[in-house]
Formats: sequence, C-alpha cells, structure tokens
Amino acid sequence: MTGDLAIFLAVALLAVLTALAVVTSLNAVYSAVFLVLHLGTISALSLLLHAPFIAMVQITVYAGAIMVLFLFVIMLLGAEREQATSVLPWQRPAAVVLGAAMVALLGYALVAQSPPAVSPPVPADFGSPQAVGRLLFREYLIPFEATSILLLAAMVGAIVLARDVRRPKP
Repeated sequence: MTGDLAIFLAVALLAVLTALAVVTSLNAVYSAVFLVLHLGTISALSLLLHAPFIAMVQITVYAGAIMVLFLFVIMLLGAEREQATSVLPWQRPAAVVLGAAMVALLGYALVAQSPPAVSPPVPADFGSPQAVGRLLFREYLIPFEATSILLLAAMVGAIVLARDVRRPKP
C-alpha cells in the first residue's frame, strides 16, 4: 500500500465518521461542528486529487462563511435546546427500506462498473485559479452572470421582506 492510498483511506474513513456524526448528533451545535470537520475532510480529499483551488474554496466559502451563518441561525432560533418531537410510526420502516435500497445500489455500482484501464492524463494547470477563471469567464459566462443576478434579486428580496415598515401615527 502506497502512502497516498493510506492517507486517502484514513481521510475517507474520517469523512464517513464525521458525516455519520452530523446525522446522529442530537445537539444542533455539535452537528454543525461535525459538519465543519466533514467539510475539512472533503477539502483534504480535494487536495489528494490535485485540486488545490477547490480545496481552498471549500474551506473559505463553506466551512468559513456558510457555517458561521448556520451557527448564527442555530443560536438565534435556540435550536440547540429543542426537544425531539414524537416519531411518526412510518418513519423507521421507510428509513430501513430506503437505507437498504441505497446499500443495494452502491453494491451494484461497485460490482457492475469496472474502472478504466488507463486514466487520461491530467493537464498541468488543472484546478489552478487561472484555469478555473478562464473556464468560468470564457465558457460559462452567461450562467455565471445569471447566478449573480439571481443572488442579487434574492438579497434585495430578503431586505424588503425583513425591513420594518413604520407608518406615521395620524
């Protein structure tokens, strides 16, 4: 076993464990912290795949900005003090059936698909910020601009919905 494979297996095991901890944690704050750890392991896997730009974006955008927003929402809503609600009688059988279906599909995907004999060569600038920027602004300019307009409209809509309308008293 090579060193890269050993590191990959260790990080992959840690990713699975932190993902399970996110789902099984009863406290919302602990679940958010485990999600930050999981995003860190996904970033480490991106580094192992020679995609440093994706790894750093994963850390700064998701683990940094979005998780801080999640923690603010959890703290403001007081979700960490919520008690578990009653379980519906159909939830457990549905979870078992869906889990078994997922395991069966995963087993089929692992058995039926054979890996390619020779992997294609990776370009030298693969995953670099320059390559991502070139691709984003040359081939995907319209979707990029459409996304920015959509985000701007969502921001304006959130401000309009959240503003406090004060009417003068007659």
